[in-house]
Amino acid sequence: MPTKTRSTRPKADKVLTDAVEVARAAAVEISSAEDVGEHLGVVMLDERLAMHQFACERRGYQGWHWSISVARAPRAKIATVCEANLLPGDQAVLSPEWLPYAERLAPGDIGAGDITPYIEDDPRLEAGFEATGDEDVDETGFFELGLGRPRVLSAEGRDEAAQRWYDGAHGPTSEIAVKAPAQCTTCGFFLPMAGALRQVFGVCTNAWSPSDGAVVSLDHGCGAHSEVELDLPSSEPEQGHVLDEFALEVSEAAPAAPEQEPPAAVEVEPAAPESELPEPTDATSESDAPDDGPQEA
Repeated sequence: MPTKTRSTRPKADKVLTDAVEVARAAAVEISSAEDVGEHLGVVMLDERLAMHQFACERRGYQGWHWSISVARAPRAKIATVCEANLLPGDQAVLSPEWLPYAERLAPGDIGAGDITPYIEDDPRLEAGFEATGDEDVDETGFFELGLGRPRVLSAEGRDEAAQRWYDGAHGPTSEIAVKAPAQCTTCGFFLPMAGALRQVFGVCTNAWSPSDGAVVSLDHGCGAHSEVELDLPSSEPEQGHVLDEFALEVSEAAPAAPEQEPPAAVEVEPAAPESELPEPTDATSESDAPDDGPQEA
């Protein structure tokens, strides 16, 4: 014979479910009458404990609702307000989850004058070279190995940087690398890095390359490769000069000078012919004769 199991769902309480106005008054008390909308329903939370929900009409709180908890004492016929809250619904717009400053900082966020906080247990760093007292050994560590810093890059920090560079714009999957005629590993402008990263990365030194001065992978590439030969077009014209007799060059003419009236004509009498000239008279000839001086008697 099967045993009867008691339902875990609380039994509806008429006193609490009917206390809609009591719950509304509590919601209006913590906000205003304009912010409390229609009654969305009531849910039994426990025995003699229920929660009424009202739509929130406050601007900027779309999808939120007022939640008012009411309860009653045993054998009591009056509902009492326990809590009043504004809670988000499934369609509510919420702010993103808060993250500490050190975790929220992203690459590229540091600008001029910005300073990052000191992280004592940074997994990307480890203790650096310490002086041993031996002058020769310390000189090798400080100058040849480039150490002498309190902390240096750890294996985890190196792997993290390598993966970030390899997946970035200077790795093999970028668009410029996919369309490149050759890879950086055969380019004369490729300068290999020192240390463990030398096997995968180097620095571009070509001023014509978009990756100039940046860390690039061996299998990266661009169109400025030093060993790519192209068939350059001839610098001579393919054909001689062509004269286009149908092309017209239109230019504005200079303004014409104002017209002037020609000078009035002067009538000149024609000279008489030599045969018609009058003969000189004696008086005229004597008076006009040249004076040759005194004559001899």
